[in-house]
Amino acid sequence: MVDAPLFTESDLFEISRLVKKQFGIALGPQKRFLVKTRLQKYIYSLGFKSFKDYLQYVENDKTGRELAALADRISTNHTYFNRESAHFDFLWQTVIPYWAARKSASEKIRIWSAGCSSGEEAYQIAMILNEYFGLNKVTDQAAILATDISRRALKKAELGQFSKNNVIHLKKEWVQKYFMQVNEQVFVVKPFLKSLILFRRLNLVRERFPFKRKFHVIFCRNVMIYFDEPMREKLIFRFRRYLQPGGFLFLGHSESLSHRDPYFKYVQPSVYVRREQT
Repeated sequence: MVDAPLFTESDLFEISRLVKKQFGIALGPQKRFLVKTRLQKYIYSLGFKSFKDYLQYVENDKTGRELAALADRISTNHTYFNRESAHFDFLWQTVIPYWAARKSASEKIRIWSAGCSSGEEAYQIAMILNEYFGLNKVTDQAAILATDISRRALKKAELGQFSKNNVIHLKKEWVQKYFMQVNEQVFVVKPFLKSLILFRRLNLVRERFPFKRKFHVIFCRNVMIYFDEPMREKLIFRFRRYLQPGGFLFLGHSESLSHRDPYFKYVQPSVYVRREQT
């Protein structure tokens, strides 16, 4: 049996380099303890004697499985229902009516939850769309794509199982309408709501995304806080490429764009609209 591998400053540097290159996530010195605790036991379980050996293994793995496993362990997937609730109010009261009035009869309002984590954001968007259009019409009127880099987060999102302490942030009537109660502490999203969302794994570092059509709304909240400034700028440019002119971009409340951004115009805190002429 091997001893748990030591974790040095050199190890942090090399892991940070790989993580930034592959996922765009910036791991500063303040993340040393986080990286160590999330990786040390895992590396030990694989039988590696050092972080260097493990990183070499990851980089040489042609299947990409270990790189995906690393993403699962580095990613932070903390969220909950109705987080930054003003965004959902604005979506329901302003954004959906805006696009419902402007789209063609055969067109769907396309919404992308980028960095969907365990799915709360995407499911709440689905609830709002169902409330607005009605159960028999929503599938003809709107579509939701939810993506994340973490397979673990996506698996949880697709399962749609949440704790009582999580769903309590929603309206009581919505909990009754959209969830099945398994027991006192566990609630599961009903199948008809799950059917409104397509969950897929996607790395936001990609130069181009595999989308044929543009979105009317993009949610990317509390994701860019993990990126450095150059990566943020690249991602905003890509969002502009895949967002309809006049489309809405939602960021986290701790994230913002310059008021002189060439692609987006400020609407309200952490909500932007793509400029028509760009």
